Amino acid sequence: MKSGTRALGVAESYDGAASTFAGAVVRASRVADGFSFTSCTVGGTDSTAAVVDCYEQLDREDVQYAFVAGIAPAWFNVVDLEAVHDAIQRPVLSVSFEESDGLEAAITREFDDDGAADRLAVYRRQPDRRPVDVNGERVFVRAVGCENPGEVVRAFTPEGGRPEPLRVARLAARAADDYAQS
Repeated sequence: MKSGTRALGVAESYDGAASTFAGAVVRASRVADGFSFTSCTVGGTDSTAAVVDCYEQLDREDVQYAFVAGIAPAWFNVVDLEAVHDAIQRPVLSVSFEESDGLEAAITREFDDDGAADRLAVYRRQPDRRPVDVNGERVFVRAVGCENPGEVVRAFTPEGGRPEPLRVARLAARAADDYAQS
């Protein structure tokens, strides 16, 4: 992958009823060159729109990929990766960092019938997670519109197991959340 190839990473930070989403445009060479911010409801159903908003605010045609930290940020506010892909017309990769049996049991336990049903419907439509080994660590990737997700994740992960666009976005989200709380 060329060093100037850009990806948008979207990560969140929350404390309270709203979650701060940060979008960070990062080149494969590890240079950050753009940020966007939005929010979504903790426990809501608006995270897909928040991811799309982070992309649209930037108005950057040079972004080639979108990375999302996890599939259910902001307390089970499930991201519809296919809807994000349709809206931004870029490959979308959801990266999670822990092995799990999935979220169905937790969603069912935490929400009433209607709330659980809506979240489960979105969750079940998502592609399966696939393990990807990178720099001696294992991450789990769901991908829409991407033929080679393992290669893309590795290209944007110069060290450790967290792709640089997600690492930078997480730092930005936390800083913005801390600033808003002060």
